[in-house]
Amino acid sequence: MLIFDADDTLWENNVIFERVIDEFLAWMAGPGLDRAGVRDVLDGIEAANARTLGYGSKVFLHSLGECVARLRGRAATAEESARIAGWTAAFAGDRVELLPGVAETLAELARRHELLLLTKGDTEEQERKVAASGLTGHFRGVHIVAEKDLTTYEELIRAYDLVPSATWMIGNSPKSDILPARSAGLNAVFIPHDHTWVLEHEELDPADDKVLRLPAFAELLRHF
Repeated sequence: MLIFDADDTLWENNVIFERVIDEFLAWMAGPGLDRAGVRDVLDGIEAANARTLGYGSKVFLHSLGECVARLRGRAATAEESARIAGWTAAFAGDRVELLPGVAETLAELARRHELLLLTKGDTEEQERKVAASGLTGHFRGVHIVAEKDLTTYEELIRAYDLVPSATWMIGNSPKSDILPARSAGLNAVFIPHDHTWVLEHEELDPADDKVLRLPAFAELLRHF
């Protein structure tokens, strides 16, 4: 069984957030607080909100408004709120940009193995992206969860009666895809992405021989 992450493993995602953040930093930075300082404040707010509100563009835009209030020392004005709301369009639409090699590689892997999709975030938003990807036919099951932690993987193991030693979790996030999957006894494939969200970064054990590190998605065909 091969289990796939979605955002930034199958299609581009965080780069869209980073484009908005770049505009936000340019707007908020000024005398006394540079772009790096603004980013530090925003990262802290996002980390806190992820624990209580979850993930996705709606939570992200909420965090931007909270960051404005924190930096300005007052609630965001109607004009500031409207500017933030204008970024909603960046996350709308019914298209996703598949990463190189994903379509062809998944099609071949689906002929060789059973595949599952495991993604976290806002259910409606993730359902839209999954449908837009055109990839659902390759997967035995699609699971959208609030968080990808040890409990999530243990529940998936029980639901499909998986043999952990014969199951691989494939993704770009050390925090959500690799480390909790390994804690559950699964093998893992780490495919780094240049724009992985900073809050998903964690150190991986270089001595862990149950984590396969690949430079590109298409490389999966050489191993599976």
